Parts: sequence; structure tokens; C-alpha cells
Amino acid sequence: MAEFKDEVEAANALHKAYTQLTNEISKVIIGQEEVVKLLLTSIFCQGHSLLVGVPGLAKTLLIKTISSALHLDFNRIQFTPDLMPSDILGAETLDKDRNFKFIKGPIFSNIILADEINRTPPKTQAALLESMQEYAATVGGKKWELEKPFFVLATQNPIEQEGTYPLPEAQLDRFMFMVTLDYPSYESELDIVKQGTVPQDSVKPVLDAKEILAFQELIDKVPVADNVVEYAVNLVHKTRPTSERATDITKSYLEWGAGPRASQFLIKAARCNALLSGKYSPDIEDVKAIAEPVLKHRLVRNFKAEAEGMSMEKIIQELL
Repeated sequence: MAEFKDEVEAANALHKAYTQLTNEISKVIIGQEEVVKLLLTSIFCQGHSLLVGVPGLAKTLLIKTISSALHLDFNRIQFTPDLMPSDILGAETLDKDRNFKFIKGPIFSNIILADEINRTPPKTQAALLESMQEYAATVGGKKWELEKPFFVLATQNPIEQEGTYPLPEAQLDRFMFMVTLDYPSYESELDIVKQGTVPQDSVKPVLDAKEILAFQELIDKVPVADNVVEYAVNLVHKTRPTSERATDITKSYLEWGAGPRASQFLIKAARCNALLSGKYSPDIEDVKAIAEPVLKHRLVRNFKAEAEGMSMEKIIQELL
């Protein structure tokens, strides 16, 4: 935290930077304030996000705009059934002197948009997920470190499931948030159509990589009261049908609950949510604010829930 006198000054700087970031991003992206907040929270928490939305909702534009405002390198990988791990990580090739030379793939960037991640087979998905977990890529038995900050935003189309390879639960668990990108409101859509296409260079950089890394360190140091930790862990235990804390709704509608990683992410995201809101420590309201995107992809509904139309959102709201 070299640039700041103390952690309070750093927390104030993060809150101020967040306000500037949202102002810059809103020049290009109209509405979707909650989605922008969750994606920035994910970046500041060293997490990754899975964005679910129908085509044409400006997912690529959104992540490009965020990378411009954060002054980070951006790469987009379009996932297709014939995509190979080497298309993501890179490969070793022979140069003119007959020596092996490593050509880096698109994963060697700060922000990666993994477009339609469920369109590619599990072997290729696994190559990306290793990099998300280890911040490194293994090619030809050699490990290559990825430059930090490193953030993956994977997208999924919720409608067209033909020819897709759904992510297994263990891989979904690597994502901090599952964020649902909805259709814009009537007023927002009017503004979008009137505004037309805004040039990308209208977004001015607010932070650089060094500052983002400093803020990531700061979030790990934010103090959390015991009652907030207990609330988060209790909430996760309530999602497990076999737990003694399970509620009737859990026993009726859930097949599987969330693991300990969910408790860790709830607290980490609550810390960041508090700082972005101008507070110095999270309370129970901060845990509630980020509970849905943390839990949604970690719970498995049973047949009864699907038959009765009990959505995951409704189950989480009941548990809260």
C-alpha cells in the first residue's frame, strides 16, 4: 500500500475511484449499474465472473469498456466446438534455427472475455479453468506465470443449449459470481437507440494495474465483525439439505448446497461491497447484497423445484 498513508486513506481512494469508474463506463453502457458493480467487485476481489444473458445485450462492449476504464489489456476468445487448449494457452513452435519457441496465446492478458464458454469441449474448458485457479499456464511441461491483475469473464447463452457442453459444478465453483444480464428497461433502451454507437476512446482510464493490485491487497485487510462472518457461514449451511441448520425450503427444493468456498466469497465480496459504498467494514446488509450472485451457481435444485417452478432466485431470497 505504498501510495497511501494508511488503510483508511486507501479505502477512501477506492470509493472515489469507483465513482469515477461508473461515470466513465456509463458514457458507453446505459443502465446495468448493478451488473457493472458486480463485475468491478469481482475484479477488486481477484475473482472471476460468469455472465449469463441472451445475445445482443452488449456483453463484449461492457467488458471492453471496463478494461478501457481500468487501463488493462483485453483479449476476447470466441469458444467453438473445435477450439483446442493451445488456441487459448499458446504453443511451442520451431523457429528458423530449429529451436523451440513459445508463442503466447490470448490468455496472456489482464482481462479475458471467454465468449460462450459452454460451446467448447471439457478439455478446452479445463485449460482456461487451470489458468483461473493457478494464475499460470502449463505448456509442454513448463509453467508460465500470468501477469496480474488477471480476470476472466465467461459468458453463456441461456437459450440455445443444442451442441453445448455445460460446465460441471466443480468448474462453476471457480467463478466468484454468476451475473444475469437482463434486457434493458424501456427508458434505458430509448436512450441506447438515441445515443447510437459511442466511440470506445471516449472512456478515460481511471486506474492502472498497480493501483488495482493495491486495492486487491486492501480488501483482504478489511476487518469483519464476528456476527457478519457467522451470518455468512450460517447462510451457506442453510443451503445444505444434510445440515442440521437446513430449512424446510432447503429440504424440499435443493439437491445439493454450497461448499466452504461460498462462505469465503461471501465475506470477501461483502468487504468490497462495503468499501465501494463508502463504509470501512461490512455488515449483514453487505452479505445480503451479494448473496444471490455468489450462491446461484453453487446450489442444485431437485426435480420438485423445477416441477413447481421454484426459481433459484426465489429459493435464495427465502433463505435470506
